[in-house]
Amino acid sequence: MGLEVAGLLGTTERFPRRLVAERCIAYVKDGRHVRIPEKVVREYIDTNTVRPVGLGGAASEGLTDGQ
Repeated sequence: MGLEVAGLLGTTERFPRRLVAERCIAYVKDGRHVRIPEKVVREYIDTNTVRPVGLGGAASEGLTDGQ
């Protein structure tokens, strides 16, 4: 499980195991084997990707918290 998912995430093998242990990602348990479908990994990446603020956003207008 760990190596292929880690490759998609760009992390160590330990990180996908932690995601499963903390139930932060959907997985399929087949006996003692744990499988994380590629679609689930790609959805996890998309959901947890922080997008930059584009032009016209609050950051480009010089607004800060409290204004």
